[in-house]
Amino acid sequence: MSKERRPEPLDFFIWTVEDVGLWLEEINLGSYRQIFKENAVNGEYLEGMSMFTTEQILRFIRRCHMKWGDFITLCKELRRIKVACLKGEQKVRRPWWAPSCLSVVFVKVAKRNRQSRVVSLKLEP
Repeated sequence: MSKERRPEPLDFFIWTVEDVGLWLEEINLGSYRQIFKENAVNGEYLEGMSMFTTEQILRFIRRCHMKWGDFITLCKELRRIKVACLKGEQKVRRPWWAPSCLSVVFVKVAKRNRQSRVVSLKLEP
């Protein structure tokens, strides 16, 4: 994604390190942008955070020098994006690396797999 264009929430699974940095700025956690970049935190990493053990969470917080409140904000914003994906509120787009001839196939598969991508999410009433 270009630096001028803010990352789209549905694409967070394929966000680059730069996209994550833009998102951090958007959610007022821009002070962590450089440390996330140094630790190569991309969309795939963010997606996997929901499966972290307590030990992994603590290691991540220490490595990124995060405050607990900021970590909670990060998790809430990540959850908001996952909920939008689960509810189908975001349009499915072909990732930059997929050839254009596969656009239709990718969109069909992505729509079918959307709920499985956020299987760890528990929706609140």
